[in-house]
Amino acid sequence: MTIEAWRITGQSQIDSYVGRWVELAVLLVNELSVAWAHGRPVEPPADPRAALEEAFTRQGRPPSRALTGADTDRLAHVAADLHAAFAGDVATLNETLVRHGAVPNLHGDPSVLAFHAPGADLVDAWAADAATALAMVIGVGQGRRLRSCEAEGCELVFMDVTRNASRRFCGLSCQNRAKASAYRARRRA
Repeated sequence: MTIEAWRITGQSQIDSYVGRWVELAVLLVNELSVAWAHGRPVEPPADPRAALEEAFTRQGRPPSRALTGADTDRLAHVAADLHAAFAGDVATLNETLVRHGAVPNLHGDPSVLAFHAPGADLVDAWAADAATALAMVIGVGQGRRLRSCEAEGCELVFMDVTRNASRRFCGLSCQNRAKASAYRARRRA
């Protein structure tokens, strides 16, 4: 199994394969499927393809080939489906696995484990691998680690890798906004 409790602390260890595809799921959702981030509405990019390629480059994951407009449109649908998985919607995740032909297999030289058919196009391959990684995290009882930011006005998602799975916010800016808001509410009361 790719995720197992570490023998001493009980902290879950996510292997690099699963972690890599969960990171892709987070990137797709945060770039293509959120309407609010850090308390502000997110304007859809004028050129979603260029924005997505820039996000991949920022994370050091440039695509193996240039994305087309059709790829970007299909990835937006995948991102919406994956976003539902972060909210605990396993039915939509299961539909995504089936729709994109997720099937474990070995291919390449040297052989690499993948969850898409060897001939799958880029979008189906990414969707199948990312959805499988999310399913693996959920399937071993660690679904609570797939989180959405709890700050008001933020829909960004993340994988909580803290020891006790207690992370609540996507980053410090949202954490600071939430704490400041709670402080002001206490002062008014």
